[in-house]
Parts: sequence; structure tokens; C-alpha cells
Amino acid sequence: MLKIQEIREIIKLIDESDIEEFSFEHEGSKIKLKKQTASVPVAQPQQQIVQQPVAVQPPVQAVVETPAPTQKVEAKIEGTTNKENYLQVVSPMVGTFYESPSPDSPAYVEIGSQVKADTVVCIVEAMKLFNEIEAEVDGEIVEVLVKNGELVEYGQPLFLVKPR
Repeated sequence: MLKIQEIREIIKLIDESDIEEFSFEHEGSKIKLKKQTASVPVAQPQQQIVQQPVAVQPPVQAVVETPAPTQKVEAKIEGTTNKENYLQVVSPMVGTFYESPSPDSPAYVEIGSQVKADTVVCIVEAMKLFNEIEAEVDGEIVEVLVKNGELVEYGQPLFLVKPR
């Protein structure tokens, strides 16, 4: 099964290339990407009027680009007045945030937890698929920004991490 980061990289590579369509199958997983190119017809006037040519650009299809998994942010934590640089762990998709793998299990991480780049910090459920979200940074969790069961948006910060 492909990881979210691998899919993001494939999308980025396809977006930056001249490839119009891409299909990939691996161990029962399938991914198909297709760029949409559209041409806009320009009506020619019936009269012979000299006009300045007008450039018409085709509509641009929105391509989902995943935000950088960690972004620097300045924040006040627990009432401190010193501003320090913290990194954000953001949601790579729209879905429901879960802090643990099941309701009776402990949370993956809490404030003060030490994490590595490959540490699973939560789950975001989208369309009945439970996607494990990794910290993608080494450091200490200093704040959990969402509540268990809360809906999250694409790019929404989930955790603040003090980098090592």
C-alpha cells in the first residue's frame, strides 16, 4: 500500500512533467492521475473590425498539493513570553481526527511526548479509510491543537512540535 507521502511525491512529479496521464498498480492498490487540459473556443466576429488580439487562457484545474508536513510558526506556549520557533504537524487531508487507534486505547502522543519523523501521532479518517499521520519531524509535542473526533481541514495544524 502506498503511503500518503509517496502519493504526494508522485502527484508533484506528474504535475511538473509533460505527462498527461499516469496509471500505477502495486499489490492490489491502483492510482490513476490525469491532467485536465481544456481549450476555450474564441468566437470570430462577423464584421471586419480590427481588434487587438485577446489572449484567452484555458481554465486551470486545481491540483491538490500537500502542504509541507511541518511549517515554522511562532507561538506562545503555556503562557511563556519568549517566542520560540515551533513546527506544525498539519493534516494532509480533510477528515476526522483521532488521537488513538481505538476508543479504548491510549493516545498516540500527548504534550511532552518525544517524537521522531516516522512516529505515528494520530489518525485522520477520510471516506472510511484510517490514515496514520506521521510527525515527519524529530522533537517534543508541546501542544495538541485539535480534539479527538473533531473534523479537520486540509493543511490544518494538528500539533506544535519543539524541534530537537
